[in-house]
Formats: sequence, structure tokens, C-alpha cells
Amino acid sequence: SSAPDFIKLTPCVFSIEDESSNLDEMPLMMSEEGFENDESDYQTLPRARVGQRNRGLGWFLLGGWKVLCGSCCDCLLHICRRKKELKARTVWLGCPEKCEEKYPKNAIKNQKYNIFTFVPGVLYQQFKFFLNLYFLVVACSQFVPSLKIGYLYTYWAPLGFVLAVTMVREAVDEVRRCQRDQDMNSQLYSKLTMRGKIQVKSSDIQVGDLIIVEKSSEEPVTDPTVLIPFLFCFFSPGTCFIRTDQLDGETDWKLRVAVGCTQRLPAVGDLFSISAYVYAQKPQLDIHSFEGNFTREDTDPPIHESLSIENTLWASTVVASGTVIGVVIYTGKETRSVLNTSYAKNKVGLLDLELNRLTKALFLAQVVLAVVMVALQGFVGPWFRNLFRFIVLFSYIIPISLRVNLDMGKSAYGWMITKDENIPGTVVRTSTIPEELGRLVYLLTDKTGTLTQNEMIFKRLHLGTVSYGTDTMDEIQNHIVQLSSCVLTASGPKVRKSVSSRIHEAVKAIALCHNVTPVYESHVGVNGETESAEADQDFSDDNRTYQASSPDEVALVRWTESVGLTLVNRDLTSLQLKTPSGQILSFYILQIFPFTSESKRMGIIVREESTGDITFYMKGADVAMASIVQYNDWLEEECGNMAREGLRTLVVAKKSLSEEQYQDFESRYNHAKLSIHDRTLKVAAVVESLEREMELLCLTGVEDQLQADVRPTLELLRNAGIKIWMLTGDKLETATCIAKSSHLVSRNQDIHVFRPVSNRGEAHLELNAFRRKHDCALVISGDSLEVCLRYYEHEFVELACQCPAVVCCRCSPTQKAQIVRLLQQHTANRTCAIGDGGNDVSMIQAADCGIGIEGKEGKQASLAADFSITQFKHIGRLLMVHGRNSYKRSAALGQFVMHRGMIISTMQAVFSSVFYFASVPLYQGFLMVGYATIYTMFPVFSLVLDQDVKPEMALLYPELYKDLTKGRSLSFKTFLIWVLISVYQGGILMYGALVLFESEFVHVVAISFTALILTELLMVALTIRTWHWLMVVAEFFSLGCYLASLAFLNEYFDLSFITTWPFLWKVSAITLVSCLPLYIIKYLKRKFSPPSYSKLSS
Repeated sequence: SSAPDFIKLTPCVFSIEDESSNLDEMPLMMSEEGFENDESDYQTLPRARVGQRNRGLGWFLLGGWKVLCGSCCDCLLHICRRKKELKARTVWLGCPEKCEEKYPKNAIKNQKYNIFTFVPGVLYQQFKFFLNLYFLVVACSQFVPSLKIGYLYTYWAPLGFVLAVTMVREAVDEVRRCQRDQDMNSQLYSKLTMRGKIQVKSSDIQVGDLIIVEKSSEEPVTDPTVLIPFLFCFFSPGTCFIRTDQLDGETDWKLRVAVGCTQRLPAVGDLFSISAYVYAQKPQLDIHSFEGNFTREDTDPPIHESLSIENTLWASTVVASGTVIGVVIYTGKETRSVLNTSYAKNKVGLLDLELNRLTKALFLAQVVLAVVMVALQGFVGPWFRNLFRFIVLFSYIIPISLRVNLDMGKSAYGWMITKDENIPGTVVRTSTIPEELGRLVYLLTDKTGTLTQNEMIFKRLHLGTVSYGTDTMDEIQNHIVQLSSCVLTASGPKVRKSVSSRIHEAVKAIALCHNVTPVYESHVGVNGETESAEADQDFSDDNRTYQASSPDEVALVRWTESVGLTLVNRDLTSLQLKTPSGQILSFYILQIFPFTSESKRMGIIVREESTGDITFYMKGADVAMASIVQYNDWLEEECGNMAREGLRTLVVAKKSLSEEQYQDFESRYNHAKLSIHDRTLKVAAVVESLEREMELLCLTGVEDQLQADVRPTLELLRNAGIKIWMLTGDKLETATCIAKSSHLVSRNQDIHVFRPVSNRGEAHLELNAFRRKHDCALVISGDSLEVCLRYYEHEFVELACQCPAVVCCRCSPTQKAQIVRLLQQHTANRTCAIGDGGNDVSMIQAADCGIGIEGKEGKQASLAADFSITQFKHIGRLLMVHGRNSYKRSAALGQFVMHRGMIISTMQAVFSSVFYFASVPLYQGFLMVGYATIYTMFPVFSLVLDQDVKPEMALLYPELYKDLTKGRSLSFKTFLIWVLISVYQGGILMYGALVLFESEFVHVVAISFTALILTELLMVALTIRTWHWLMVVAEFFSLGCYLASLAFLNEYFDLSFITTWPFLWKVSAITLVSCLPLYIIKYLKRKFSPPSYSKLSS
């Protein structure tokens, strides 16, 4: 039967290929001049092409070699790590030993290294930086006698210290990750065996095991990452609800159905007495579909049942009701949640990369300087050896303490973030990138649980002539109570009666038209007889909870309960409502038309038991319902008003049907359901025949409560120049509504909803339509996004980046990560992703900086993130205060440490050139080690406490943050200024000491070294913008250490000379000349061209 289908499909394939080949020559309008052209003429518009890079010798030398080496390594890695091919499988019930293949262990593993790869891995991560590799080479060169300059410890001690600090930090992080994994893998679950129920660790669960999954309110019960098709459900009639928010971000409760064959077994133990197996498709990425078959062999004939997504329970989902027994199909790496998770990469901050570039520039300068020295010598003797000695001699140009200071600084910033009382509960999980928080341009945020609390509250009921808000709900309650206590025809004002009856009709419609099931906690596992016997007690039970596939529906039913009409019972064929007087109204469910994203509405046909009246109720989005209801003049306006308030609106309508009308409809409907061709279209056409001239009852408004202070936080981020993109797995309408209510899209801004596109031609037209819009927010679905990226990636990203805000709805976890990577590639700006669910992990790990929120959706996102916060509003302070300070402090610290190295190298160069270009060190042994550590380390490191403005100012003027994204705090310009300062100061110190030197060379060393230490301490004071008491302590402590150590440094200094008056005035004079001009320049600059922060602080 499938052969004809193939024949039928073939022509279509050719036509699509033809269209694609035409589109290759087609232009996508990317220029202003084509705006006037008609949309149908898009084949003639000028095409924008991305310039192809010329890959010649220049490209190879300028970094092409890196690309080639990288791709070779990737290729080798791919060959070594070649994945096992995934196959379909046959799984026998409760018999893991019958599995034909070996399946992956059901364990979570977030560790980067193991016991063998730790040391090589950490060393590789360290020495891939030019800075550290350079020091390793210089330190190793000291083992060659002819190249040896000074003592070995002066080179190996700092390098060893750097590596030790890094290894300890990495080891601590790795141990923490290992402990977290062990906690997750040792969670206990109930496994069903021949001997009864036993407890097993999640890591011991195997394919084929029968697992009992119970209702959970806290942790995702199936975190052991298994796929369980239901076999048995302790919840009548073989159904239950699950929550999938950890997987796809949707908080709706989804209905799942047990396998009919096993559900009919008399007892749970009988699962082991039958011979049955499940045939399942190979592991897939798609979380919305599943194909499989259930076969029971020990009957005649064998029973076959098809399995679909309705029979499954994925990993990272939560059972919301009842208890389920399932057979494990996929474990570990083969589960949907793990397949949709990208692996964590080692994140390197932009500041580290910039400093790495500057150290390469310094190395170049160092080599040039060494060549100049050898050239001035006249390339005499073993000049090549002298060249290398000079390179080692000037190796202080690139200071090894740079990495130590920066790494210690990062740890200090992490500690400050953790200890900040204004953002309690914040955890720094990746201590290497706090500066990234100060450079962000794009913030990609999840919606559910991140921007919203995911709690729906009924806010507004509009009847056309009268509107009820939260403060007037008691009036509705009074009307319902009056109507239930007296007959409708009782005496009373006529107008009043009509309002009462209209309210009653509207509330009744809301109480009936839904997919909600009431559940009574106290009667779990009670058999059918008891339930019917205790029906009355059931209905009055306070322990009632509602379950539905949408939180909106639950909010509506809760509201009808609050005004007096309570849903007390529901099964597949009937439902009961209870009035305020305690009377039970029973209705038979004749038909249900579920909500779909295409129809945007749901309907139900019910027959009232007492009167036999048949009514068709319908509710849906205003766009879908406007054409269905009778003419009115208020619906469109009121929907707009509610949407502006950030409410999610639903239009409710009804139509009374006679017995004949219903019978006619039912026969046509059943006939349409049996047709083989175009079944969906035929069924929709029959239902549409009913959806005409319906009576408009009311308009409802439900609010999805936003997280605390979301609006001011988004406003703050926007003013700081950060572009915000919302990526959500939720529906388009919901996403648009939240974008408006959270002020992600401002009130006066247009929204362009990107029409659904499925091929290249449609994408082309729609992109041209979008190109004509200016300054409007974009809303696009995941499917359309995929089509656009397949054919017009560059053009789409260019257009989207010009939008003030972008909302992507119906995004899969993999798509979220793909969008992050796209922004990184096309814009080269820093990205930050924030989310709170398991479906956000891929996005968080892909971003330059990932922030996780510990929310209702568990801790998965928080554990995978670089920074973990407890509330969305904390991101404001995290970026504006801590991110800004971390970047500015690290930039100042990095440049100052470089200055410290360059100044001593300048002095060495001057010294060597004066003394006949001899490759002899100016300062030896402890003087060099002490200079970089005990004499200057504390004041220089105290720059991590510096701040240009107070935290309150930084939050009040987020525009200060915008300046940082340009990277002006650390650039080649600022670096050049520091180089000039170093050359000036080094020259003054050395020439000054030589001019003023007495009869002995040892006096030059004493004068110049003392002046050097004083200059460094004064330069720290010059750089500081806000003094902290620890900075003052550090300055005086370092000075004290130097003065105290003079007594022990008699091999370097002449102690009798140091205590004389000439020594003091010479040192003071040289220090004054080296520092005073810089103080004067700084004063003048602040007076005539002050930076933005100084204007605020003054």
C-alpha cells in the first residue's frame, strides 16, 4: 500500500527542487532602494551577498594556521570519540537480561576530567595561553648554563605558584561537580521485581526494569533520565497528568494514558506472569513524538497495541497525579533530555583574550629590543646566544604575576558577589569569568518561571455592558447565590433579573467549557464502590486540587468555585457542578473539541441531566472567536484594553442545539472521523458548521503574575544598552502577552508577528515584508526560525539584531542554544543567557555567561550555570554593580601589573646600553622576586577594591554600563599610554641614578631600586579612584616590609650609604621627577575633560 504513496510524492519533490534552484538566483531585498517594488517581484530585487574571505598566504599567517590546526584536532577527536550508532530496540517487560545490546548506564556526568586526564587537561588549559607557555620556555632555558641569568628559583617559583593555584581551584570545582553528580545518581527509586518492591539507585536502573513512579511535588521524579511507556496506572481510568516544564518550558499538565492491555490485568504482580515486549524507535531529539508497539505473545492471537507520545513519560518530567508503573526504554545519554543538552565548554573571558593579545605585542617588543641590543653590539661573537640572553633578561616585560593577580582578583570578585546582602543566595559556580558580566550586549531570557511566576490569577469579567474586576467579584457571588436560592421567575426588577441571568450563564459556561479534572487527595487508591458511596463527602472535601493541560483553565475553574459554582467531579462522559445551596447539577459530555494552536479555541457539547437541554459552549482567542460570535460593538475594543493591561483574554460563547440538530451533527461528525483522505479537514469542516452566529456571553481576563520587579529590571537593562531576546517553548499568544505586560516591548512599539513559513519562497517574502518595518519588535516561532536560518541565516540575523526586542516562541532547547551561537558568530558581542528550567541548560552553557535561577522548575539550570541567583531582579545589581566593577578593576589591575614589568625592563635596557650592551642583569636574586611579590604585591592587588562610583549611582545611571561594551578600559590606546608612562619613568629612574651615582656601582642599584619601589607605591595611589582602608594598610605595610628588609640585603646594598642624607635626597628627587608630572596631567585631565563617572561622583 505504501508504493502508490511513493509514486504520488515523487512529482512534489521535483517541484520543490526546481523552486530551490530558482531561489538560488533570487535576490533577498537588503537595500532601501527596493522598498517600492511589489512583493511579487522579489525575483528581480538586488541580492546581498556576504563577502567570501580570500584564503591566501596572508590569511594563513594571520591566524589561518590556528584554524587549520583546530580543525585537524577536531577531526582526530571526532574519530576517537565516534559515537555508537543508535538503533530501534525490543524491550521485554521486567527482563533487563533479555536485552540484545548493551545500553548506556543511567548516570548523570557533569565532570570535565577524570583521575587520569585531570593533570594533562589542566596543564593544556593553562599552556594554551601564550603567556604561560612563554614562561615555561623561559624557565626551561635556565637549565642551559650559557643562557642562565640569575637564580633558578626566580623563574620556577612564580610559575610553580601559578600552576598550583590553578590546579587547586580546578580540583575544588571538579570535586564539587563530582559530589553533585553523586547526589543525583544515588537518588532512590522503587523498582518492581518478582519478589515485590525494592529500592534502587537511579544509576542502577536498566533498560527493561519496571519502575514505580509516584506523584511528586518537589524534584523531577524521573531525573534518573528514563523513558517510561505506562503499563499500569493507579488512577481511574488508566490516565494521569504529568508536568513537562523541565523539558520544554511548558507548565501545562499533559494527559498520559496507560497501555490498555496491561491496565486490564487484575493485579500488579501479573505483569511478571505475561510474556510481553515493547518495540521502540531509536533514540530521537524530538520531545513531542514517539513511535512504538506493545505486543503480548502469550495470548491467542497475540495482542498488538500501538504506542505514541500519549503513553510515555520522558526523563525530567514530573508525575502530577496518581502512581504509575512503567518499563524503562532509554537510559543515560540516550534520553530525550540528555540528547537535547549540549555539553559544557571551557569558558574564557574576553578580558583574558585581550590581555593575551597584549602579551603577544609585548613579546614582539621584547624580541625587537633584544635584536636592537645585539645589532648595536655589532653581531660580534656568539650573537645568537646573546640574543637569547637578552630575551631572557627582558622577560620581565611580560610579568608572570599577571595571571596570579588576575586569578586572585577573580576569586575576590566571586567572594564579593556571594557576600552581597542585596542579592542573597547568589552563587558563583565559574570563578574565571566575572568580568564578562560587565561586557554584555545581548541578554537571552526564558519566559516561564524566569520573567513570570507561572501563577495564573483571574482578574476581569466583561459582559459587554458591565465589567467586573477583582474588587467587585463579590457582586457576581451575590447574583449566583440569589439565583441558586430562588427560581429565576421570582419577583424583582426586570433589568436586574437580566443582568443576573447573564452573569449566571457566563459563569456556568466558564465552569463547563474546559478540560479540568478535580482530584481529591484524601481518596487516593479507594475502590470504585467507596468512591460512589462517599460521593457527597468527596464534593465537600477541602483537599480538592484541579488538574488541566493549561494553568489558564485551572485559574478559570478556581474562580467559578470562588463565586459559588464549583466543579466537583469529572470523568470521560460526565461532569458535576455544585451550587452555593449545595445542589448538584449533572451534565453529560457529548463531544469535546480540544484546543489546538491552529484553531486557537476549544469547544464542548453537554446535555443537562435535569432538563435534557443540549448546549454547545466554546471559548478561544479573540482573533478566532470574532468571526464566530454574533455582531457586537465592544469585543475588539475591550480585548485591546485587557491586552494592554497584560491580561490573557478568552472569549466565551454558547449555542443551544435541538435534539435533531445534534443528531444530524453527530452522524456527519462520526462519518468525517472515519474517512481516510483529508480526515482533519473534513472533521474541521463539520465542526465549523456549528460555529456560526454563536451568542457572545463574556470576555475573561487572566493574569500570569510577573516575577518581582521584572519591569524596572528590564527597563534598567535596556537603558544600559543591553538588547533582550525572549526565547520560550510556550505558545505565540502567551509569549506576546508577556512581552507586553513585562514591558519587554514598550507600549508605543509595533510588534511584527512573523507569519509561519515552511519553504524558501515563503521565507523570502516574509523577510522582505519584515525588512520594510522600522523599529518594531519581532515575534517568530521556532519552526519559521529554522526555515529562515536554513536559507537566509546572515540576512535574518542582521535584521533581527536591529530590532529593539525579539521574542522566539515554540523553541526547543537545542534551538535556544543555536540562537545564542548565531549571535556570537554574527555580532562578535558578548551574550548572556538566563533561565530556570532543564530546557534552558543548553542555552546557558552556550552563552558567554550563563545565569541560572533557582525556581519552581528545580535546580538543573542553576547547577549548570556560571552564576546562580534566586530572583530575576538580582540580575540588575549583578551586572550594573559587580559586572562593571569586576571588568574595570581587572582592566586596571592587568595594565598596572604590565606597567610594573615594563618599567623594570626599561631600566634594564638603559643599564645595558650604558654599560657597553652587556647582557648582565641590573637586579639579581631576591631583589627581583621581592619586587614582584612582597614589595609591591599588596598595594597593586588592592586595586580590586577600587570603585569609580558608588553601587547606588551605578544602578541609578545604567548608561555608565553602556560605555564598557566598547572595551575602552583595556584597549591598545590605554595600553600605549601605560607603555609611554613606563618608558618615561624607567628612563628617569635609571638615568637619574646614573647621573647622581657616587664612586661605586652598588650605589646605583640602591638609589634606583629604592626610587623604583617608591614610584610603584605612588603610582598605585595615583590610579586609585576611591580609597578603602585596606589600600592604606597595603601601602604602608609594603613600605614597612621594604625598609625592614634593607637590614638583611647587605649583599645588594651598602648599608652605610643607605643611612646617609645624600641617599635620601637623591631618591626623593628622582621619585619626584618620575611621578609629579603624571599627577599634574591627571589633575588637568580631570578638570578640563572629566570622565562620565567623575561628573556623577562630584
